[in-house]
Amino acid sequence: MEAILTDCVQNSLRHFMYRNAIFICERLCAEFASETNMQLLAGCYLHDNQSYAAYHILKGMQMAQSRYLFALSCFQMDLLKEAEAALCPANEPGAEIPNGAAGHYLLGLIYRYTDRRKSAVHHFKQALSVDPLMWAAYEELCVLGAAEEATAVFGEAAALCIQKQYLSHGSASQSLNMPNEDHSTVSARNFGPGPDDASPRQLKHMQGNNLRDIPGNYHGAAAVQSSNGGSSNISFYNTPSPMVSQLSGVAPPPLCRNVQSNVPNPSIPSADSSPRSTVNSTIQAPRRKFVDEGKLRKISGRLFSDSGPRRSTRLSGDGGANTNVSATMAVGNGTSNSSKYFGGSKLSSMAFRAVTVRKGQSWTNENIDEGIRNENFDDSRSNTALTTSSSSPSGDTRSLEQGAVIPISAGIMNGSRAISGASEIMDLLRTLGEGYRLSCMYRCQEALDVYLKLPQKHYNTGWVLSQVGKAYFELVDYSEADWAFSLARQASPYSLEGMDMYSTVLYHLKEDMKLSYLAQELISTDRLAPQSWCAMGNCYSLQKDHETALRNFQRSVQLNPRFAYAHTLCGHEYVALEDFDNGIKSYQSALWVDTRHYNSWYGLGMIYLRQEKYEFSEHHFRMAFQINPCSSVIMCYLGTALHVLKRNDEALVIMEKAILADKKNPLPIYQKANILVSLEKFDEALEVLEELKEYIPRESSVFALMGNIYKRRNMHEKAMLHFGLALDLKPPATDVAAIKSAIEKLHVPDEPEEEM
Repeated sequence: MEAILTDCVQNSLRHFMYRNAIFICERLCAEFASETNMQLLAGCYLHDNQSYAAYHILKGMQMAQSRYLFALSCFQMDLLKEAEAALCPANEPGAEIPNGAAGHYLLGLIYRYTDRRKSAVHHFKQALSVDPLMWAAYEELCVLGAAEEATAVFGEAAALCIQKQYLSHGSASQSLNMPNEDHSTVSARNFGPGPDDASPRQLKHMQGNNLRDIPGNYHGAAAVQSSNGGSSNISFYNTPSPMVSQLSGVAPPPLCRNVQSNVPNPSIPSADSSPRSTVNSTIQAPRRKFVDEGKLRKISGRLFSDSGPRRSTRLSGDGGANTNVSATMAVGNGTSNSSKYFGGSKLSSMAFRAVTVRKGQSWTNENIDEGIRNENFDDSRSNTALTTSSSSPSGDTRSLEQGAVIPISAGIMNGSRAISGASEIMDLLRTLGEGYRLSCMYRCQEALDVYLKLPQKHYNTGWVLSQVGKAYFELVDYSEADWAFSLARQASPYSLEGMDMYSTVLYHLKEDMKLSYLAQELISTDRLAPQSWCAMGNCYSLQKDHETALRNFQRSVQLNPRFAYAHTLCGHEYVALEDFDNGIKSYQSALWVDTRHYNSWYGLGMIYLRQEKYEFSEHHFRMAFQINPCSSVIMCYLGTALHVLKRNDEALVIMEKAILADKKNPLPIYQKANILVSLEKFDEALEVLEELKEYIPRESSVFALMGNIYKRRNMHEKAMLHFGLALDLKPPATDVAAIKSAIEKLHVPDEPEEEM
C-alpha cells in the first residue's frame, strides 16, 4: 500500500497535479507516519507554492533532507535566521551542509541577504566546486563582484568532475528497476523544488539581479507576512494570465527537453544543457539610463537646476522638458565603436533563427517554460534518483536531466562520449560566463565581443540577446539595445528577462506607442511579474504622470521586495515629485538588496548635490564610480562635486577621464570649461567652448558661458553678442532671467565665482 501511494504521489507531481499529490500524500502520511513521507508531503506543498505549509510540517525534524526543505521554505517566507539555523545547526558546528551544491547555494543566498558578503562568496564557490554546472552560483558571484575568470571556473577540473558524475550515473542506470517503496528515500528533487527547481508560478516571482533561481518567495510569503509590514493586495495580483500562444504568433518551445535531431550523440549534453540566467540585474537591474541623445544637447541652465531623476540601471535623471546643464548628462558612458561588428545595424548581420531551434532551452529565471521544464524532469528523476548521491543533489539533478535523454538500453555511458560532452559544456559555459562577468563589471564592449564568439544557435537565444541588449543599454546605444531586445522578444516571447530594461530603452527613445504595447503585453503575459509593472510605470513616467508611475513601481516592489531596480525607479519618481526623503529611502532599499547597484549610489549623490550637501554627494558619486569606473556621466558628476568643494585640480583630472570615456558626451566638456573659468584660465576655457560650440551649435548655455567670460575680461561687445545669441536659442525661463540679469550688469564687475 505504501509503495502504491508513493508512486501515485510521484506520478501526480510529474503531471503537475499538485492538489491530487497533496491529497494522496496526506493519506500516505496518515497510514504510514514517517519523516521521509512527511518530506514528500512538504515537497508537494512546495511544488504548489505553499511554503508556509511545508514550514509547519518540517519544523523540528532533524534529517538532512528535512532540514534542507525546511530552510528552503523559510527562505521563501523571508525567515532567514531560521533558514540559516536549519542548514547550520548551532549544536552541530561541524555538520555537513545538506544537499551539497544546492545547500551551499541556498546558504550563500541567505548570507548575501543578511549582509555577510564574504561568507556568501565562500558558499557560492563551494557550490560550484561540488557542481560545476551550478550556473546560478556563478551568476551570484558575478553580481557580488567576486567571480573569477570563467576560464578558471569552467576549466579542465570542472570537466573532469562532470565526466565522473556522468560516468557514475551511466553505470548506475542498470539498477533502475528498484522497489517503489524506496522512492520516498531519494534525494530532494523528488520532494520539492530546490533553488533550481521552482514551479512556474514561483519562477514568475523571481527577478533579475537579485533572486536568482530560487522559488518565488513573495507569493507564498505574502500569505504569511509582509516584509514591509503592509497588507498585500493579493487578490488583485492573482488575476490569471492568458497563455503565451494567445499573445504571440511565435509558438513557445517544447516544455520537455528533447534531443535535437541533428545531434548525433544523445549523451553529449551540450546543446540543451544551457545554464539559466537570472540577471537583473543588475545588471541588476536592471534600471533607467540618462536622457536620450536629443536631451544631450540641452545643456542650458545653472549647475544645480535639476532636470529630474533619470531612470537607469545606471544613473538617474528625468527625461523631461528641462534643458538645463544637468539634463545633458545623457550622452552616456560608452564608446559606440562597436558598430564595426555588425555592419549597418550592429545586430543585423546575425541571422536570426526561429525559436524552435532551441528545443526547450530556457535561459531566464522568469521564464514560464523553465519552471515547467524543471518539474518535467521529475519523471526521469523518480526513476533514476535511487542511483544518486545525496551529498551533491544539484549536480545529480543536472546529471539526471542530461541522463534523461539517454535511452536505458544504451547502458553505461561511453567514457570518450562523456569526456567530449563535458568538454563541450565547459567551452560553452566559459564563453557565457566570461561575457556575463564582464557585463557585471560594466566592461560592456568586451562583453559584446565575447558573446559574438558563441555559436549562432546560442547567440540567438532569449537570454543571450537580452544580455546583448543590456550591454548596449549600458553603452547608451539605445537603438542597438532596442534591436537586441526586439530579437530577444521574438526568440522568447514568453520570457520577461530584461523586459524592464527594454521598457527603459523605449522610454529614452520616446517610443510611447511601442512602450505602451510592450507594457500591455507584459501585463497580459504575467501580471504577477515585477518587470511587467516596471514597464507600466515607465509608460506613465514618459507621460509625466509621476504619481501613477510611482504606484506601478511600488506594485513591482510589493511583488518582489528584492528587486533592486524597482526600488531605484521608485526613488527616481520620488525625486521627480521632489520628495527627497522618500527618494533616499528607496535608493537605500535598493542598496540593501544589491550593494553594487551603482545607479542608486548615483541617485543618492544627485539628491545630496541638490540639497547642497556636497561632502555626502562626493562620497556617493565616488562609490558609484568605484563600481562602474567606465561611466562618463558618473565621472562628470563626481568632478562637479569636487569642483563645488574647491578641489579643482582633482575635478579637472576626473573631467578629462570623463571626456576620454565618451567623447560624444558634451557635459564633461562644458563642466571642464566651467572649472577653468573658476580658475580664471579664460583662454583655455574659450578654447574648450569653441570646440564644444562646433559639436552642439544650438546650445544656449555654451554661448551664455562664453558671454560671461568676455564680460569678466571687459570685452563688452563680444559679451553682448554671445548673450544675444544665447537668448535667440530660446533657453529655459530660468536661464533667460540669468542672461538678462547679466546683460543689465554688463558694466558691473562680477564676483570671482560667478558662473553661467
